Amino acid sequence: MTQNQTEPRAAMPVGQAIGQTLGQAQSVLTGLLGEKVAQAGTERETYLALQRLGVLGDAASRDDYIRDLADWLDLDPRSAAELADGLVVGGLVTAHDDGTVRIADSGAELRAAIVAAVSAVTAPIYESISAADVETTVRTLRYITTSVRARS
Repeated sequence: MTQNQTEPRAAMPVGQAIGQTLGQAQSVLTGLLGEKVAQAGTERETYLALQRLGVLGDAASRDDYIRDLADWLDLDPRSAAELADGLVVGGLVTAHDDGTVRIADSGAELRAAIVAAVSAVTAPIYESISAADVETTVRTLRYITTSVRARS
C-alpha cells in the first residue's frame, strides 16, 4: 500500500483570498440575475436602470437620472440618455413636463418580479448566515473600500 504524501500548501495571501472569493460570489450572483432578467423578457441594463431610479426614490429630474445612470452603469452621457429615453418609450418610466421622470406601474412590476425571482433563490441562503458574520463581512468590505479609495 502506498501512501500519498502531499506537501503543505502555502497560505493564500489575504488579498488574493478575498479577491478570489468576492469574484466567485459576484460571478455566481451576476449569473443568477442575468438568468432571472432574461426570464422576465428584458435586458440587464433595463433592470439596473429601474433599480437606479428606485435608489433615487422612483422619481428624479431627467438630468439627475441620466447623470446617475452614467455614473453607476459606467455609460457615457449619450448612452445614459438613450437608456433613459428607451425606458420612457417602453412604458417603464414616465416623463413629465416639469423635467422629471417617474417609474411607471409596469416598471415597478417588472422590477419587483425580478427581485422576487432572485430572492426566491438567495433569501434562504442569506437567512442562514448569522447576523454576526454579516456584520463582520460588511465591516471588512467597507474597510477595504475606504482604505483603497484613500490611497488611490
